[in-house]
Amino acid sequence: MTTTARRVFLSQATALTASLAVPAFAQSGPEFKLKFASNLPVIHPLNVRAKEAADAIAKDSGGKIEIQVFPNNQLGSDTDMLSQIRSGAIDFFTLSGLILSTLVPVASINGIGFAFKDYEQVWAAMDGELGAFVRGAIAKAGLVAMNKIWDNGFRQITTSTKPITSPADLKGFKIRVPVSPLWTSMFKAFDAAPASINFAEVYSALQTKIVEGQENPLAIIQTAKLYEVQKYCSLTNHMWDGFWFLVNGKLWEKLPKELKDVVAKHVDAAALHERDDVRRLNNSVEVELKAKGMAFNTVNADPFRAALKKAHFYSDWKAKYGADAWALLEKYSGKLE
Repeated sequence: MTTTARRVFLSQATALTASLAVPAFAQSGPEFKLKFASNLPVIHPLNVRAKEAADAIAKDSGGKIEIQVFPNNQLGSDTDMLSQIRSGAIDFFTLSGLILSTLVPVASINGIGFAFKDYEQVWAAMDGELGAFVRGAIAKAGLVAMNKIWDNGFRQITTSTKPITSPADLKGFKIRVPVSPLWTSMFKAFDAAPASINFAEVYSALQTKIVEGQENPLAIIQTAKLYEVQKYCSLTNHMWDGFWFLVNGKLWEKLPKELKDVVAKHVDAAALHERDDVRRLNNSVEVELKAKGMAFNTVNADPFRAALKKAHFYSDWKAKYGADAWALLEKYSGKLE
C-alpha cells in the first residue's frame, strides 16, 4: 500500500476503533438498536465502509436506527456468527458465500476454481443473473442478502516452504482452507491435504506449523499480517470470493419500508466504495508485502484448470448446483467442463 493510501486507511480505522463504543447516532432511544459483525480486521476497507454506512443510516433514518460495528471476530467465529444471525442475536453479518454454502449450498458457486478470469466477469455475474439466483436461495434460508456483494478479492496461495508453480506442487501440501466443502473439494482434486480452520485461528495455525500454507486475497494477507508467518505468495487467482451483506430475515420483516430503503441504499453504496478500496489496495499491496520479505511468483492457470477438469471437479459441482445455476455461471465465465 502506498504511504498516502496507508495514511488514509489508518486514519479511517483509527476513527472506527475510537467510535466502536459510541452510538452511531447520539440521541436517546433509537427505535432499532442493531449489531453488525464481521470476521475482518478493523483496518480492512469492509469495516471502514460498514461504519460509514452505519453513520449514514443513523442520520438518514432520523436516529431511528443505530448500528454498532463489531469487527475482527469479536462476536465469534464465522460459524458462530452465522448461527447468531439466524437466531437474531446479531442483525447484520458479512460472510463469504463459500462459507454460507454450509447453509445455502449454491452460495459458493462464485468460488468455483479458476472460473472467473477477471473482475469484468465477476461483477457482470454477481450484479446480474447469477447474483440474483443466489440471493433468492439465501432468502429461502430466512436471511436477506443486500443487492451488491462486497469484494473480498481473487485468492492467492501463500506458503512457508516453497512457491506453488504447478498442480504438482500441491500434492500432499498441508493448506488451511475455510470451513466450506468447495475449498476442500478443490484442493483434494489437486491431491493436497486441506484442513478446514476458521479465520480467527489461521495465524496461529501457520505460526505453529499445523499447516504449511493458506490462501486469501492480498488485502487480507496484508491486514491480517499473514506475511509474518509466510514466505511465499503464488499469484494463482484460483477463486474469486465476496462477502454477502446478510440481514436477519425476521428483523427485515419488522422494518418499515422507508427504513428498509434507507438501509439498502447506504449498504449497497458502501459496497461499491469498498470494491474500489480493495481494487486500489490490491494494486499497491504487493509492493508492500515484497518489502516485508514475501517472495512472489505468477502462475499460469491453464494446467490447474486442466487438472480440475481431469479430476471431474467441474462436472461433480455442476451436478451439485444443478443445471440452472451452472448455466448462469457459464453465461459469464465461459465453458468450464
